Amino acid sequence: MTRLFAGTPWDRPPACEGCGRLEAECTCPPKVDEPVRIPPEKQTARLAVEKRPKGKVVTVVSGLDPDGNDLADLATRLKTACGTGGTLKDGQVELQGDHRDAAERALQKLGYKTKKR
Repeated sequence: MTRLFAGTPWDRPPACEGCGRLEAECTCPPKVDEPVRIPPEKQTARLAVEKRPKGKVVTVVSGLDPDGNDLADLATRLKTACGTGGTLKDGQVELQGDHRDAAERALQKLGYKTKKR
């Protein structure tokens, strides 16, 4: 009887990339795929106010790396600190209303450098 994938890479049992042993015999510690977080002290958050259609004013926090930060948690913290609603959109935190001063204080308290536009 011949096997369907005989002689191909799919015919061989899976091996560990680190030590080369079979996965069943491997003693390597499991890999954890945690994103690398950038410390707040090494980042600058840019604060700006934008006017949207129908006269709505939005405070936008930008300039932060979406991969190096937990932007969803940061948005929640900023919304709580400013006492307003908001969203996370395209890697930027948007807060309803003009909350530059309150957002700046909250970001500085967390260790971020800030710039107002």
